[in-house]
Amino acid sequence: MDYFQGKTVWLTGASSGIGLAMAQQLAAAGAQLILTARRAEVLEQVRQQLAQPQHHRVLALDLSQPEQAAAQAQEALGDTQIDILINNAGVSQRSLILDTDLAVYRQLMEIDYFAVVALTKLVLPGMVQRGSGHIVTVSSVAGKVGTKLRSGYNGAKFGVLGFMDSLRAETAHAGLTVTSILPGFINTQVAHNSLTGDGSPLGQADPDNAGGISAEECARRSLQAIAKRKDEVVVGSGLSKLAPFLQRFLPGLVRRMVANR
Repeated sequence: MDYFQGKTVWLTGASSGIGLAMAQQLAAAGAQLILTARRAEVLEQVRQQLAQPQHHRVLALDLSQPEQAAAQAQEALGDTQIDILINNAGVSQRSLILDTDLAVYRQLMEIDYFAVVALTKLVLPGMVQRGSGHIVTVSSVAGKVGTKLRSGYNGAKFGVLGFMDSLRAETAHAGLTVTSILPGFINTQVAHNSLTGDGSPLGQADPDNAGGISAEECARRSLQAIAKRKDEVVVGSGLSKLAPFLQRFLPGLVRRMVANR
């Protein structure tokens, strides 16, 4: 993928799952990576295993505190030119509305929505000034179709797609590209790390995600869409890939299917 050759790519959620697979493929494509997740030691292990590790750097941030994370990033990055920002970090949920603490909703919004806004606003002025740049957010099919047990996750992912649509409209004549990636069921640890009603991790697999495509395949398709500078792309297979299409044209059918799952 020549598009990434020599570009500086800031990738969040880089230590596992889709983000780790993206990091590996981006490094192989010649990108210079800024790797972000919470744990610096894990990111350093990732960096050392990438192609040309000397070209990449680690920037550990806690994205559950977006303002603090953005301030730390601004200090660490200085005048570094970010060619592509990939907002990939995120956390999911597995709990009923009746059983979910308000604090859990806030945490989901901080990581899945406000962190995207904060980091985007950090890199946006430089991109607009240069007249070039690419901002990517990995949202979810859950940003198009609301389902049981994911009310906070759905809300954050719906919200971030609206933010990205506004960003695309506002920068349409500024030379920027804005891409939203909507994964369906992907075979990662996302269910294990999902928040339950009291904020503790679920700690077990989800049959839907376990039956999805691999993180490596999701990363490959996502990076192809980014390289083609697409506005929005759904990545997945089976019902999770069809869900946004069905939601648009057969919403009543989708509502019945979701209620009966």
